[in-house]
Amino acid sequence: MFETELTRTLKIRYPIFQAPMAGGVSTSELVVAVSNAGGLGNLGGGYLTPEQLRSEIQKIKQQTDQPFGVNLFVPEQSEELEEAIYRMTDYLNKYRIELGTAQNPLILKSAESFEEQVQVLLEERVPIFSFTFGIPSPNVIQTMKQHGIFVIGTATTVDEAKQLEAAGGVDAIVAQGSEAGGHRGTFLKDASHDALIGTMAIVPQIVDHVSIPVIAAGGIMDGRGLAASLLLGASAVQMGTAFLACPESGAHEKYKQKILSTNEDSTQITRAYSGKAARGIQTKFMIDMHQYSGTIPAYPIQNAMTRDIRQAAAKANNPEYMSLWAGQGLRLANDQPAASIVKQTIDEASILVQS
Repeated sequence: MFETELTRTLKIRYPIFQAPMAGGVSTSELVVAVSNAGGLGNLGGGYLTPEQLRSEIQKIKQQTDQPFGVNLFVPEQSEELEEAIYRMTDYLNKYRIELGTAQNPLILKSAESFEEQVQVLLEERVPIFSFTFGIPSPNVIQTMKQHGIFVIGTATTVDEAKQLEAAGGVDAIVAQGSEAGGHRGTFLKDASHDALIGTMAIVPQIVDHVSIPVIAAGGIMDGRGLAASLLLGASAVQMGTAFLACPESGAHEKYKQKILSTNEDSTQITRAYSGKAARGIQTKFMIDMHQYSGTIPAYPIQNAMTRDIRQAAAKANNPEYMSLWAGQGLRLANDQPAASIVKQTIDEASILVQS
């Protein structure tokens, strides 16, 4: 009933993709649970070192023979003025003092090597590679294709989707609506103010302008969202917030509690944590940083500069300084096992489609 061109190609039973949440949330356990339940588990590998990435991929392969994917961040050029970095470092010190951690930490590097991460995916023969924040070089995409890897890009506008298809070698596109939690995949406009098109609006428009399968993302939490997305022309859905509070999720317990107790109007798009627009549950840190009069360094600089604060907050069980990425479907979240979420979503969608 839910078989699509995409599910046939990927050899998965259900058109449900678990969103590749970075930062330790999409653990190998979560990926395995979703893939074994018939969906497509996805590992968020953007923040992992090549060694960590290889280890997580091998853990997944040891626990499932089903398809799974790995997501990486396409590197962006970010040349920040030393003055902006100096001012931000000084400003962030007040949070470090409050959390009892060292001031002016030494940042050895701001991001992992994309090229080395890609090499790990090739060597480990990962079945599916997805990317966010832009388009990799033609060489990267073609090398993936030569290794038989299925390639998925991310778009937030029709123009971005058309560019992804025109790049050649991209097999499917995630159409990310503005309701989606986590980082915006926008790469042609300002993700903080532009390209904030809702899922219901962006999915059919992208479907109408590209010839490759489209995966709907943003605010999809249950069978109603799956059925609606398929009717809009999507070949599958990508669900992130729906899995955040499940037992297999690597989210901090305070993070999970926030997911289960916060409402649909409690998220905002912010650049405070990483320097790149992302939707998350509003925190004291976000509110305060929105008043900052200086320039927030771009991703990945700001992300590296706030990492110690987020880590210290997690150790202190203080969610007000943690990045609590989440979409707008919060009231629909629950803490059931990942396999149960997949099954319930499919069962509910089946009833709706048949009625």
